[in-house]
Amino acid sequence: MQIILGSLVDDAKEARGTVIIVDVFRAFTTAAIAFDRGATSITMVADADQARTLHGRGIGDVLMGEVDGSPPEGFDLGNSPYEASQFDFTGKTVIQSTRAGVVGVAAASRADEIFLGSLVVAQATVDAICAKDPALVTVVAMGDEGLVRADEDEHCAMFLRNLLEGRRPDAYSVGRLIKEGGSTRRFYDSSQPQYHPQDLEMALEADSYPFAMRVAKERGLLVARRYPD
Repeated sequence: MQIILGSLVDDAKEARGTVIIVDVFRAFTTAAIAFDRGATSITMVADADQARTLHGRGIGDVLMGEVDGSPPEGFDLGNSPYEASQFDFTGKTVIQSTRAGVVGVAAASRADEIFLGSLVVAQATVDAICAKDPALVTVVAMGDEGLVRADEDEHCAMFLRNLLEGRRPDAYSVGRLIKEGGSTRRFYDSSQPQYHPQDLEMALEADSYPFAMRVAKERGLLVARRYPD
């Protein structure tokens, strides 16, 4: 198995083989929580206007996501893991729109298969991929809006690579490294209430969930589901 690490939207566009799109703060932590709380599917839409349009056509029960960290107008909830942990997703279909992780999924058009990556599903994601034993795995850390590298996604990508290569890195140490990064400050900034302090703690709880999240095309849309279901 060859493993390639990439970063940001340009690398997502070039990614091949089995692709893991990584967004720790916060999209694919929030998605995992939504699945754990009963969501049946999550349709990935990069643009908030398109998400609202699809919802207006009867696609998706719940609109979830962010623009500049806050929920767009008309959305049911933002991109906060803490907020998602208080929401009842039982039997719901979700549309998620964010400016990093979801953009990366949409950009990865050359992938054979796409998985959503974050620390909370790291081992389950690796187990799912290793069971398939693909020749090539590309791990793309999406960073801030897919344009600027972010410590949490870069560290998570390396963590996933180590797991894929059969090593057992220390998740606690990875979390400590991420906490020292500059992108964690917003979670303690009272002027940015859209970033709840619990979002940080929840995102760093490695292997909280025993499932992966696999994306496939369904009726022309990118739809994530628990894997295995």
